[in-house]
Amino acid sequence: MSHPGDRQTDLDQRCIDTLRFLSVDMVQNANSGHPGLPLGAAPMAYVLWQRFLKHNPANPEWTDRDRFVLSAGHGSALLYSLLHVTGYDLSLDDIRQFRQWGSKAPGHPERGHTPGVEVTTGPLGQGLANAVGMAMAEAQLAARYNRPGHAVIDHHTWVIASDGDLMEGVASEAASLAGHLKLGKLNVLYDDNSVTLAAGTDITFTEDRAARFAAYGWHVQTVDDGNDVAAIEQALQQARDETARPSLVLVRTHIGYGSPEQDSYKAHGSPLGEEDVAATKRKLGWPEQPSFLQPDDAMAHFRTALDRGKRDEDVWQQGLDAYAKAFPDEAAELRRSLEAKLPDGWDADIPVFPADAKGMATREAGGKVLSAIAPKLPALTGGSADLDPSTYTAVKGLGDFDPRATPGEDEQGSTGGGWSYAGRNLHFGVREHAMGAICNGMAAHGGVIPYDATFLIFSDYMRPPMRLAALMRLHVVHVFTHDSIALGEDGPTHQPVEQLAGLRSVPELLVIRPADANETAVAWRVALEAADRPVALALSRQKVPTLDRDRYASADGLRKGAYVLLDAGDGEPEVVLIGTGAETGLVLSAAEKLQEEGIAARAVSMPCWSLFDGQPPEYRDAVLPPDVPARLAVEAGSPQGWHRYVGDHGDVLGVDRFGASAPGDEMLERYGFTVDNVCARARALLARGDWKRED
Repeated sequence: MSHPGDRQTDLDQRCIDTLRFLSVDMVQNANSGHPGLPLGAAPMAYVLWQRFLKHNPANPEWTDRDRFVLSAGHGSALLYSLLHVTGYDLSLDDIRQFRQWGSKAPGHPERGHTPGVEVTTGPLGQGLANAVGMAMAEAQLAARYNRPGHAVIDHHTWVIASDGDLMEGVASEAASLAGHLKLGKLNVLYDDNSVTLAAGTDITFTEDRAARFAAYGWHVQTVDDGNDVAAIEQALQQARDETARPSLVLVRTHIGYGSPEQDSYKAHGSPLGEEDVAATKRKLGWPEQPSFLQPDDAMAHFRTALDRGKRDEDVWQQGLDAYAKAFPDEAAELRRSLEAKLPDGWDADIPVFPADAKGMATREAGGKVLSAIAPKLPALTGGSADLDPSTYTAVKGLGDFDPRATPGEDEQGSTGGGWSYAGRNLHFGVREHAMGAICNGMAAHGGVIPYDATFLIFSDYMRPPMRLAALMRLHVVHVFTHDSIALGEDGPTHQPVEQLAGLRSVPELLVIRPADANETAVAWRVALEAADRPVALALSRQKVPTLDRDRYASADGLRKGAYVLLDAGDGEPEVVLIGTGAETGLVLSAAEKLQEEGIAARAVSMPCWSLFDGQPPEYRDAVLPPDVPARLAVEAGSPQGWHRYVGDHGDVLGVDRFGASAPGDEMLERYGFTVDNVCARARALLARGDWKRED
């Protein structure tokens, strides 16, 4: 195949090859990485970054920048090359340290680690779904804050995606929703090279991708030659001009272009080797030495991005200043949201729930709290995976995020307030995986605090984006209802057992399981104040007593993760009962019964392990005295992990098998979640003789 030098200027070609060989040299120097994508996709990346992308390398956080997502995160060397040559704070020394300890150029892009990286990508499909969330955030903020003559939010989201990205189900879910929502500022460049890590796509992926995305409602174009700069530019211009639909540009490329392994899976995920690197450079007319070559004219051309970026940001800032004068209230509100600051009085209307033995489900309490917060917290936006009536997460009167011009029978939208991009109720459909990834993208975009909702059992469908949210420390609130076998008749397919243990194992994810309505109110406060990490709220389907806080400790103890709800009296307890979530009331009743029998029992509410673990040792020891080995933890979920709190001599009443289809009350009784059984387990601990204290 001839090198297409006559299809663009010589300078264009030098710039493209600079990207190619900075990437190849990175991979070869590290003896690790993926050279195939950078060699094939460099032309489209060059055209996008040099002629379309609105960004300022001197200020990667500029609010109105275009967002760029390399969904095919294995091609990270290409992204680092782009960031370096255009003037981001990523030096040549940094990229020489590609994939090494402490490097600013890790194996896959990491948000917060490398300037200019918008989201952490690597698991395929996640980046594309994140980009849908970014486009949704842009559309919502623009609809809510822009005014005629004042477009303070006006940018595009661009993606480079691979065959593997389009194979993943999360990308299909997200693309389907994006088409429905007509996200016209979302543009995806598909690196259509017909090769994946293990083989050609002919053995697994032969569907008509263009037809699939057209069926989703996307604007679809094809570029037959991925080295044709003019054709790529024309396609990207048409994509940017299309405002009624998201755009997919299928760019036919050659993985490992110019190398001896071109068009082979062998070019995907392994260094070319010194001989093949030299052969590739000879093939494409590039000097074999020195490595990491940066031609002066190419670098000067790339660095014009700094001047363009400064100019674009200055123009935007002038527009923002004019907007602030014309619409001071809206500007102040927008600024607070972009700075992730909670407005004064945002929690003023959160209800205080009166004591009630019958009580209410914590999912219902959560809905009441959310409805009190949302009108006073403009950044808060979210919804569920088609479960609003069960999760209580729709907020009346705030409108539905949907562009439809003719709502049909319901002129106010399903939640009142109409249909528009300004609506703050998001409808994800039955797409849990995409829901989590989209919320990550919204949080990464900034200006919004996204929440999502589904049953706890379906958190399994959301594990990849939840893990990535924790890795990126994104502020996303996950609302998980129906949190135990007590949901009842739907049976074991819907009854979570191991999910809480799994979620608690994720670093930086706050998992909060409140005991009653008032703990739920505090949990929402904590969730919204935790601006640098994701939070999962686990809420009950069944009613639980609303505890009398005049008699028992304040629900504010939740902020410390665990607290003494009922003490044993003036002396040290003989046994400590630890409850969480809906089982806390059970633990409290058992402690009171044991006290009536003359046993000094303490009841502890432990809604959040992570918050408790973060307390000083003195506080933790005060709640769980080290010299009181008789401890019993009670939770209608897997006992895994609880032994860190009950110790070697304690006990856990949990669920170590799947559930069954029966009424919730009967389920709890048959699995041993009764006052009598908790008391019996506590007495058994006290009756043991191998560790009992001597008076």
